[in-house]
Amino acid sequence: MTATVVTETPAPVMAPMHRKTKVRPYSVFRVVALTVIVLTFIAPLVWMFLASLKTNVDIYDSSKAFIFTPTLDNYDTVFGRANYLKYIFNSFWIGFASTGLSLLLGVPAAYSMSRYVMKKSAAVVLLARIIPGVSLLVPWYIIFSNLRLVGGFEVLILSHMFVSLPLVVYIMMSFFDSLPLELEEQAQVDGLTPIGAFLRISLPLAVPGIATAAILSFIFSWNNFMFALVLSGAETKTLPVAIFDFVAYASIDWGGLMAAAVVITVPIMVIALFTQKYIVSGLTAGATKG
Repeated sequence: MTATVVTETPAPVMAPMHRKTKVRPYSVFRVVALTVIVLTFIAPLVWMFLASLKTNVDIYDSSKAFIFTPTLDNYDTVFGRANYLKYIFNSFWIGFASTGLSLLLGVPAAYSMSRYVMKKSAAVVLLARIIPGVSLLVPWYIIFSNLRLVGGFEVLILSHMFVSLPLVVYIMMSFFDSLPLELEEQAQVDGLTPIGAFLRISLPLAVPGIATAAILSFIFSWNNFMFALVLSGAETKTLPVAIFDFVAYASIDWGGLMAAAVVITVPIMVIALFTQKYIVSGLTAGATKG
């Protein structure tokens, strides 16, 4: 007898029915809201950049908002006649110096306050952040003028540290609170001193928080106008103060002003663009314990 092999024919596969995706009102609202927010922040920057390529006559002419003949005369005024390269150097030097000293003093202070639960000291640091800087300008000017420091880099660095140092301490306190204490205890069991455990264990783990504090401190120093306006001199003038030179008693050089504003804004935008992941990781790492 011959065996008969019966093969079953597979049932035809039904093509999936395409369902129409229903657009939710919330999705539409989110897209519209995000678009409005983005345009609100980008529109002034676009206008500033376009105005820096116009003459003062074109800036006042609304018909030439987007269609105009660009010119680089404003940038020639900024870098040629106004000598903004010196002011850029001053801003970078003051920003780096104040940020570096704030980290040098603030990181160990934050570690001590975190590990030894110095709540009163933390309250004093918080008080320094709450006090308006403008209320200290007159006493600072009197003290530093008697010490003959007004107009020098030292007084500007110290004044910027008044804000950047408490900022560093508070960011790093929350970051050190999130680090497990068992790591340092194990390191001390293995023979390290408390200072050695801080330098070799806690400090390397705190690099994201240090980067966050450094970036935010530098941005504050770069954008500071009030302290530099009162305490700087002709040779130590920073960019935010130098931009005020385009404002005269009877008129304003809008073209030069916008070109100078672009020079001030672009470095900070580049720094924020390339370091945003460090800022986010540093802030989120210190947000929770454990």
